[in-house]
Amino acid sequence: MNSNISDPITLEIIQNSLQATADEMFAAMRKTAMSSIIYEVLDMGTGILDAKGRIASSGAGIPAFIGVLDKAVQVIVEKFSHEGDIEPGDVFTTNDPYYGGVTHLNDIIVAMPVFSDGRIIAWAANIAHNSDVGGKSPGSLSADATEIFQEGLRLPAIKLISRGEPIKSVFDILKVNSRMPDFLEGDIWAAIASVRIGAKRLVDIAEKYGAKTFETAMDNFMDFGEQVSVTELANLPHGTFELTEEQDDGRFYNVKVTISDTEFVVDLTDNPDQDPGPTNTSRDGVMVCAQMIFKSLTDPYSPCNEVSFRPIRLLTREGSVFHAKEPSPIGFYFETEVRVYDLIWRCLAQVVPDRLSAGHFASICGTFIGGPHPDTGRHYTIIEPEIGGWGASQGADGNSAIFSGFHGETYNCPAEISEARNGLFVDRMELNEEPGGEGQWTGGKGIRLDYRIRSDDCFLTAGYTRSKILPWALEGGNEGTPNYVRVIRTDGSSERYSFVSGLTVNKDDVIRIVTGAGGGLGDPKKRDPEAVRNDIRNGYISKERAAEVYGMVD
Repeated sequence: MNSNISDPITLEIIQNSLQATADEMFAAMRKTAMSSIIYEVLDMGTGILDAKGRIASSGAGIPAFIGVLDKAVQVIVEKFSHEGDIEPGDVFTTNDPYYGGVTHLNDIIVAMPVFSDGRIIAWAANIAHNSDVGGKSPGSLSADATEIFQEGLRLPAIKLISRGEPIKSVFDILKVNSRMPDFLEGDIWAAIASVRIGAKRLVDIAEKYGAKTFETAMDNFMDFGEQVSVTELANLPHGTFELTEEQDDGRFYNVKVTISDTEFVVDLTDNPDQDPGPTNTSRDGVMVCAQMIFKSLTDPYSPCNEVSFRPIRLLTREGSVFHAKEPSPIGFYFETEVRVYDLIWRCLAQVVPDRLSAGHFASICGTFIGGPHPDTGRHYTIIEPEIGGWGASQGADGNSAIFSGFHGETYNCPAEISEARNGLFVDRMELNEEPGGEGQWTGGKGIRLDYRIRSDDCFLTAGYTRSKILPWALEGGNEGTPNYVRVIRTDGSSERYSFVSGLTVNKDDVIRIVTGAGGGLGDPKKRDPEAVRNDIRNGYISKERAAEVYGMVD
């Protein structure tokens, strides 16, 4: 076997096998999960890590999730550091951002060590959003939470399965703390099945080529990732770039990015103190944002691994909104992280407009609807990230109705699935026709989506940003349009929200989701007249609005 250690063909085969294993783990989880947020939306991620917990290869899913797995496994490795703490067949879990979980308590990470020749050579891990993990509010998210204890059951990097046998007491604790225990248990077992498949495949690879060759392949793959990153840094403008941006709540966020031949420094130290509510994020979560922007700028098409991000240096201030201290609530972390992501994006779009578009709707638009199912009486919770419009780029209009850059490779749940599984109707889904986002190149459209409630005493929880401060434009284009939720009551009255928690909705009330258009790029008066005519013909803009912003009179 030793003859294969440096053989480039063998190493390439192993590296591709790692990717295939991560993809198979993803497919297994998708096929066996019980919650539509996992098997339809694909609010999950899978990855292969080395013995130290460094990401070696990743499957599909949310990019932000892939950046979580290494941080979680490294906490597990550190916590269970004594001989005998980790044994073959063990499975570990965490969901706590203060113990390697990075995101919020709904996102449960499951990780399994891979043994060969009596030692750990790798880890198989995954993460997925679970429908309800307890806490003060159904769905485990509450806009008025003041401490993490209110947001659900905390799993501080613990053992879930010992030597292949489930630890029954842990499963009992998980189930009794959830309003949807069957779904939670089923989704966790789907995650366990996923890492077990991954571990088996990795053992097979190590047995075929030898553990040493297996480890060499991972190391070489990581070395290559670093080489690509450093090479691409040379193609970026060097210097220090700064941005201050007002947020919907009136606060100002600040970023300073310094790019050199060897470093990509993101300085977020000058930012507000952590919020008393759940709109904070962990430092690890902010690092994920920096990693995603860095990858987009340097090498967006190849698989990433731990050392792909070695040039990044992140500066934060503990106790700030971007580096929350325990026991700060963190449930709506995703809206703060997408704000960081977009802040860095906007800062650098001014200097690399050929690589970064104008601003997109830039919100997860997390929507949680639940209550008693009208047909069965059982509690249901629908969890939906929403799709919206992307900003225009040099030479191209923005895409309509896709997920935010932060949320990545996910899908909206089909109306038929939502109606069959949950106690509501999907009355309408169409492009949002609100004017905005025009330019020489126009921003893509958001959507309008109507959910009609079928039973009394249901609830709505939602967290949207870019509701007041609109998606930004470039080079004279028009800003995009806002994200918001409108609740239309049966008496004809309506209410508009961006953040709301546990709002009571009753039979035949309509929850209208409105997501924004992306920002435009370039002077609208320079738009190709034929393109304007096509916009009118396709219903993207009215003749009156076209005359106003484009000067079209025919």
